[in-house]
Amino acid sequence: MYQLHIANKNYSSWSLRPWLLLSELGIPFEEHLVTFAQGNGASWQAFRAFSPSGKVPCLHDGERVVWDSLAIAEYLAERHMDVWPSDPDAHAWARCAAAEMHAGFAALRNQCGMNCGLRIRLPDELPAALQGDIARIDELWSEGLARFGGPFLAGAKFGAVDAFFAPVAFRIQSYGLQLGAPSSDYAQRLLALPGMRRWYDAALQEGWRDEEHEREARQSGTVWQDLRVPAS
Repeated sequence: MYQLHIANKNYSSWSLRPWLLLSELGIPFEEHLVTFAQGNGASWQAFRAFSPSGKVPCLHDGERVVWDSLAIAEYLAERHMDVWPSDPDAHAWARCAAAEMHAGFAALRNQCGMNCGLRIRLPDELPAALQGDIARIDELWSEGLARFGGPFLAGAKFGAVDAFFAPVAFRIQSYGLQLGAPSSDYAQRLLALPGMRRWYDAALQEGWRDEEHEREARQSGTVWQDLRVPAS
């Protein structure tokens, strides 16, 4: 059985991707959660015990180790159906969109880090780079839904491209990001997935706090609600 190493569910957007993909496709796996370590470089040292890059997520398949979320998706696609759509046009589009998410959207990542349990009011005037990232997300989602008929980005079935954008749905929820109606509906569809609900419920039960992630959230705007259990 696959062994998937992840970090805290409240914070780790990268971990969410393969976890959700495996969960929604019904592929058996065992989860191994290791909390982010306090102090510069401490997480890298802790994660090196199971990940060559010192980062999460990392998949172990027997003696084989696959690190990086996109590499994990491709590895799974070689062994399981429905990771990518079967239609050639949808397949190509989905891989491009997932790769764009994997490599881009720096402003969204840096200014709206994933913090599932918080509700944050952003400033009225958003930085231009963040506005650009939000607009591109809206454009990309609207294109996929219209072109391939929905309800998921590349057609009728949930797949890797949806898993790659799943952390954005949590960001939309936490920061109140505004998108067009098709994209907003799609975000709600992601949040309602059984796997997303399980991840979210577990995130709210994490009493552990990472000060770096918490500081980033405070700097992004005004925290007006914290739905997590008290810090332990």
